[in-house]
Amino acid sequence: MLLLGKMNRLQVIKEVDFGLYLDSDIDEILIPKRYVPENTKIGDFLDVFLYRDSEDRLIATTEIPKAMVDDYAFLEVKEANKFGVFLDWGIAKDLFVPFQEQNGRMEAGKSYLVKLYIDQETNRIVASARLEHFLNRYPESLVEGQEISIIPFKYTDLGIKVIINKLYEGLIYNNEVFEKIVFGIEKKAFVKKIRDNGKIDVRLNKQGYQANSKNEEKILLKLQNNSGFLPFHDKSDPEDIYHEFEMSKRDFKQAIGGLFRENIIKIEPKGIRIL
Repeated sequence: MLLLGKMNRLQVIKEVDFGLYLDSDIDEILIPKRYVPENTKIGDFLDVFLYRDSEDRLIATTEIPKAMVDDYAFLEVKEANKFGVFLDWGIAKDLFVPFQEQNGRMEAGKSYLVKLYIDQETNRIVASARLEHFLNRYPESLVEGQEISIIPFKYTDLGIKVIINKLYEGLIYNNEVFEKIVFGIEKKAFVKKIRDNGKIDVRLNKQGYQANSKNEEKILLKLQNNSGFLPFHDKSDPEDIYHEFEMSKRDFKQAIGGLFRENIIKIEPKGIRIL
């Protein structure tokens, strides 16, 4: 069975000047010459990605796209027109997002999280930025404390929106982000709280962390604003500490001690660093 928008393993059955034809349970499928691996011969099997060209013909390529059907991906807009936008997804044919599938006007040069799917009317691979069409409203399969997979995709006033297990939307609050977050890159996280309205709070570490004092919050904020490192430690001059943090050396040592015990920072000979 052929899988449009996915990788398929197909056998070479015919050679022509412009490429090879691959066997399938529907029809012969062309792989253009520029995508044919060197020394490929009739009878060989090739792992290929299948898509439709502008004339609705099935085409095979050995290029591997940045995302496949049913995936979420953070992709850049190459071109925009009145019908929609075209995204760079790593193969020669660009990925189309129809105008009605945009969540606000998408602009060339900017990147957006989209869901890839097969349009039922055209049977072509397209993408949508209207993620709410694909997500479940209530997290029936989640429990608090559960390990999850997240895809961060948008900043808000409260924090960072994420897709959870490709099924739900969640939020990491700003004051609980202690590391660099890259949009579109899947990573591990944990369910912090499931609210009565179905909204999900997410945390990045298993135990979660809440600063025990204003001093800990202040130190963490300064670390975040200085690439995760500060040249201060428990042997630093008290005046230097007060000038930088507006706290006594005693309060500073107590704060970094708490952060160290929670495994949030490490103390190095030349300073402190976020883990």
